[in-house]
Amino acid sequence: MPVSVQLGLLFALCCAFVQILGFLFKQRGAASAPPVQWRHPVRSTVGLFSNRWWTLGILVAMGGWGFHVAGLALAPISLVQCVIAGGLAMLTVVADKLFGFSITRREWIGVALTALGLAILAATLGDTGDSKHAAWTAGTLIAYTGTLTGLALACCAVVQGDPPRAGPVLGVAAGLLWGASDVSIKALSGRLGDLGVGVLLHPLALVILLLSLVGLVVSARSLQLGPVVAVIAITTATGNIVTIAAGPIVFGEPMPSDTLGLVLRIAAFALVCIAAALTPGPIDPEVARQGRPGSPAPSPNTA
Repeated sequence: MPVSVQLGLLFALCCAFVQILGFLFKQRGAASAPPVQWRHPVRSTVGLFSNRWWTLGILVAMGGWGFHVAGLALAPISLVQCVIAGGLAMLTVVADKLFGFSITRREWIGVALTALGLAILAATLGDTGDSKHAAWTAGTLIAYTGTLTGLALACCAVVQGDPPRAGPVLGVAAGLLWGASDVSIKALSGRLGDLGVGVLLHPLALVILLLSLVGLVVSARSLQLGPVVAVIAITTATGNIVTIAAGPIVFGEPMPSDTLGLVLRIAAFALVCIAAALTPGPIDPEVARQGRPGSPAPSPNTA
């Protein structure tokens, strides 16, 4: 494996830990900020940034984003995302020991199964580590990122009014948006050699900015609704799955050549999806009736 690819994976490992810290800082800020309102995105964003914990979380996340960009520029997208996904195993430990969250057994198991599925994906990557694999076509990239964006918007639409499980569903939406952004970052990184700082003026740069900002607002609302550990795990897993899938679909990374490797990869994807679905746990009817923290209080009936 080339030294440049190894360096890219080191950046990915740093990104994994910093991302988790950023998520947990942002959750602390989002929980005490005014509820995000879809009709007032600017006002909601200002309200979030007025909280010091949210702002700190964004600054930490920007550091993780820098590590992520560096990793994507040097190593195959599938390999980078599998390393970052493996860092998901640190989530429950960091949330429990450093942030004092009460982690249920179901959440421990769900996060562990998610990390296991992503580890199996990493083990079946085959020969993708021989180069950075940055070749792509505009049509494929537009179709892939457009599909992810459409699915994210659909997720947001089906949870209007904050029904039960709105938090995890919005976590999926945020993961899809950030996954589309990561795929675009990988594509744009392939033009660094030709354009240099001119990549900042490339149309993909605007796409990355819009996807990142919308994903930020959607993620904030998902963190306000919770449950926190489940939402973070689902957001991270969703983003990683769609970016790993972009490897062979968008960038031409090779799939396993043997039947066993292909079956294991499909099984790993299924395991991650099942774990993400199980992690949130059952809905408490009393909590669902009274509302969740971060939800607007119901208006009293007046005669």
